[in-house]
Amino acid sequence: MNKLQCISPVDNSLYVERALAGDADIQCALDSAIGAQRAWRCAPLAERIAIVRQAVAIFSERKERLGEELCWMMGRPIRFAAGEILGYAERANAMAEIAEEALADIRLAEKPGFIRFIRREPLGLSLVIAPWNYPYLTAVNAVVPSLLAGNAVLLKHSAQTPLCAEHMVEAFIEAGLPPGVFQFLHLGHGDTERLIRAPEINHVAFTGSVAGGEMVERAAAGRFISVGLELGGKDPAYIRADADLDHAVETVVDGAFFNSGQSCCGIERIYVHEQRFDEFVARAAELVRAYRLGRPDDPDTTLGPLVRAEAADFVRAQIDEALAEGATAHIDPQAFAMDRRGTQYLAPQLLTGVHSGMRVMREESFGPVVGVQKVRDDSEALELMNDSEFGLTAAIFSRDEQAALALGERLETGTVFLNRCDYLDPALAWTGVKHSGRGCTLSGVGFEHLTRPKSFHFRVQL
Repeated sequence: MNKLQCISPVDNSLYVERALAGDADIQCALDSAIGAQRAWRCAPLAERIAIVRQAVAIFSERKERLGEELCWMMGRPIRFAAGEILGYAERANAMAEIAEEALADIRLAEKPGFIRFIRREPLGLSLVIAPWNYPYLTAVNAVVPSLLAGNAVLLKHSAQTPLCAEHMVEAFIEAGLPPGVFQFLHLGHGDTERLIRAPEINHVAFTGSVAGGEMVERAAAGRFISVGLELGGKDPAYIRADADLDHAVETVVDGAFFNSGQSCCGIERIYVHEQRFDEFVARAAELVRAYRLGRPDDPDTTLGPLVRAEAADFVRAQIDEALAEGATAHIDPQAFAMDRRGTQYLAPQLLTGVHSGMRVMREESFGPVVGVQKVRDDSEALELMNDSEFGLTAAIFSRDEQAALALGERLETGTVFLNRCDYLDPALAWTGVKHSGRGCTLSGVGFEHLTRPKSFHFRVQL
């Protein structure tokens, strides 16, 4: 089939259908991008920044319509959907704010008779492959810094959220971005893999599964191009004995269940000091029971469906297996009328009696379930938090900043949070370790992955 079909998780209806790009379409996009990038890289940085800011303003004005589309394409409750547009604007404007400093020449100490500096040059053409779970927030991390750095961008979005790519490009064109600098392509997996191998592509930014990241690395092997991979997570939170429990419960539960748990940096494992364990579990379970599972187009819904029935069944299997191995479920699924096996509507679940050998504590769930485990002290918590093939973020809840810093320095993760979680600050580097990927987006450090250094060494006195 040469068509892309978005099946809405709301009611399994066909929401969007688009023709997939053919070979001629792909080559035309590549040729257009290469030609446009030659001029775009020479455009003054101030002009690039102005166009980005104008595109963000145009995009933000449409947040209600864009939020409604998100609800239908990927199932986020309508009451939360427009918030992603605000996050998109925050990240884009933050990158525009720091671009001048981040892209400035690196001046070296004066050396008599010589001029020496390092210039950051754009890589050329960046291919951004974005997922469905946060389709705007993940794409903006790579798209906007790439454009600011003087690269051209091809955007390939998930088949679940094709309209997101179209709307992003549309806003930039309206803002005055020259034709060809930023384009989208609707592609199948095979054509995406072939595009990565295309000699015109100089950089790939991929957000998705570990298996998808492995495909990107195989396709790019031997090309010596820059590849950024933001993959999965099994992110832990640790509630120390001195934590503010009111804040910890509210924050961690939201971090685990927002977006129905479909977040790479969502909390999927919770470790609680034995002195606070029983109280934490009781209060967290009470808060989880207050979620309302339902159709995401209902403004009263606070927990929407998973993206597909198969995804919900995967999480159900993890839960069933944990229960069979001795775990305790603290949420009764029957209290959630929309929960039905074989559908994408899945009740939230909080489990105790779990251990690191269980799939629910090792595999990325990407759904509304979290395991809670009792620990004796910081040492045991640290060992369990690091006992994972993933390393995207980790959260500590404590009143002791120095103790948290000491733990954070030993955590194998890209970001360490104190008294918060599941948040991306655009001023900080977004990166992961182990199977969570490699490379970096956002912050001044992120621009280093979208440019190459060129050294200038001029002898001016002969």
